[in-house]
This record gives sequence, C-alpha cells and structure tokens, in this order.
Amino acid sequence: MIIDQINLYRLKMPLKNPFETSFGRLLFKDFHVVGVHCGELTGYAESTSLPYPVYNEETTGTVSYMLKEFLIPRLFSKKEIGHPKEVDELFSPIRRNNMAKAVLEGAVWDLFSKQEGIPLSRALGGQKDEIEAGVSIGIEASIEDVLAKVEKFMADGYKKIKVKIKPGFDVELIKAIRNRFGMDVPLMADANSAYTLDDIELLKEIDQYGLMMIEQPLAHDDIIEHATLQKQLQTPICLDESIHSAEDARKAIELGSCKIINIKVGRVGGLTQAIKIHDICQQNDIPVWCGGMLEAGIGRAHNIALTSLSNFTIPGDTSESNRYWERDIIKPEVTFKEPGKLSVPASSGIGYEVDEEALREYLVEESVIKNDQVLQS
Repeated sequence: MIIDQINLYRLKMPLKNPFETSFGRLLFKDFHVVGVHCGELTGYAESTSLPYPVYNEETTGTVSYMLKEFLIPRLFSKKEIGHPKEVDELFSPIRRNNMAKAVLEGAVWDLFSKQEGIPLSRALGGQKDEIEAGVSIGIEASIEDVLAKVEKFMADGYKKIKVKIKPGFDVELIKAIRNRFGMDVPLMADANSAYTLDDIELLKEIDQYGLMMIEQPLAHDDIIEHATLQKQLQTPICLDESIHSAEDARKAIELGSCKIINIKVGRVGGLTQAIKIHDICQQNDIPVWCGGMLEAGIGRAHNIALTSLSNFTIPGDTSESNRYWERDIIKPEVTFKEPGKLSVPASSGIGYEVDEEALREYLVEESVIKNDQVLQS
C-alpha cells in the first residue's frame, strides 16, 4: 500500500458519568482519531492517551507532537508498505511513546484489512465470531453506589465485573459485594498501582473473597516486587501498566510476577506487539484479556478484533457504547448480540462505519498531512 494522506482529528467527548480511579477523575475523553488514506480507502484508529500523564508518560498533546514531528514523517519515508507489521519495525528506533505509535499503526492495520477485503479480526489471526464482555466500575462516592452498579451490570449480562480500589476503599468493598451477590459473581479488583509491599497483609485479606485477579497492585513500572507479592497471594496477580512490550511480558512470566496479563493496544505500542504478547502468554499458559481506556467506538472496534484471538479467554473491558457515551462516533454503535456477548464483525476492516457527523460534533482540531508535503528522510 502507498499512503498518500493522513488526517489527524482531535476530539473531546463528554462522558455520560464521571469515571474515577486511583489516578483521578475523568469527565471527558480528549483524544485523537487518525485516518490513513490509500486511494479510495481509509483506515481508522483511535489514540488511548489521557489529557494528563497519570496512566503513563503520554498525553493528548504529546501524541499530537510525536505524530506530526516524528511518526508520520517516518511512515511516509517508506514508499510502500507490504504489511502492517512493517510499521512496528519502522517505529522501533523511537523510544516509548507507545500510544502515539499504536494509533498510527492501528490505522494501517484497518487499511490493510480493507484492501484485503477481510475483517480486521482475521487479519490479526483471530477466529472467534463472538466475544464475552466485562465492565469496569470506577471508584464511587460510597460502597452502596458501587453495589447499585454491580447489580445493574449483572442484570445487563456482563461476564466479568471489575471494580477499582484504592487504600481505604478496598477490602470492605470486596466483602460487601460478596455478601450481597455471593461468591459466584466473576469479580476482579483493579488497584492501578495504589499499593506497596507495606500493604501485603491487607492484600492477603483479599484472598478469602475468591477474586479472578487483582490487577497491578504495586508500582506502575515494577515486575520484581510483584513476583514477591504473587508468592504470598493465592489470588492471581494481573499485570497492566508494567507490560509495554513482548520482552516485558517474557521477563514478567519468567520471574513469576503474574499469572494473568492485561493487553492494551495503546500501552504496548500497537497491534503487532499485542499479538506477540498474546503468543508468548499462550506458549506459557498465561491467559490474557483486553483492557479498556474509555475508548470511543473506533478504539472499541479494534479491541473487539484483537479479543478474537484464541488466548483471550477472560472477558475484557469492551462494554457497549452506551456505557460511556450519549453518542458514539461509529455506526452502528457497539451493542450486545445477546446479554454479555459482542459479535465480531464479519465485514472488512474494523467492521463499523465512522459517523462523520458525530466526529464533527466532537472535533476541536483537524490536521491534513499529505505525503508529498512531508520531507522524506
């Protein structure tokens, strides 16, 4: 494929309800959509960066800078791309900035699958026709508020309930959920790096509640102390923020730092790295699932395609569009085919049409970058 133009859209979409983690509270999603053009076809992807550098070092602003100054010129420097995996190799000399890399590479994957006339899921190697969906519940004002949401999402059919925890809002919350709904509810806790090994006795209390996992309890860049903690817990540790590449996953598995890994496309630098991590985990009997970053519809579609790979055996965070948005930026919006299950699109590319009217409604900035206007290097 020869890419002749890239459109960079910056959008600001208000959330239906505030979403709070141990990082802070979000009221809107400020992010980029990239459109990569080749002739009459366009591939789309969505950045997962946040407005502030609290999940990782990137922000909406740094993604814009990296795309315009480094990544797009580098992509245009390759006259023809035979396969999207070449983009991962092309970007490898640039350190980190994984969310910026992922959005551009993801758009190339969508474009490639459209050119091939196949669903993105099949291009990635997936075989599933449907996936199970979980839901993420942020930190609420009270335990009762969380219980009300758990009840609603269980009634909606979600196959996994994830609750955010932080010091002072943890064991009593888990206990209350188990007391109200029983031990059969597929429940996990996400700590977002809010604890240290000084909290080991508190974390060991969680073992009695039969959680599927506790996600990233310790530092965002740690795999050593997580190995120490995992030896003390019956509950599986799932790593999220610590895993930025297939090499990180390999090392964490060898150290015994976790029993599960959450794969987020933006965090690991794109779909190519996501596939590599999936494969390493499968070879080592480590199940994976696809985490969410409050994606709008385009990002949600990419997550659905990725989750069609065989080792995604745990429901991810890919909920319906109306979980977060009054109006999504794709048509049709993401909805359940039956309670708790999403169809993997069978049409080419991501399988959804970009809603241009909605995109314009949320648009705050647009850049059009043509191949012949960029200095080749």
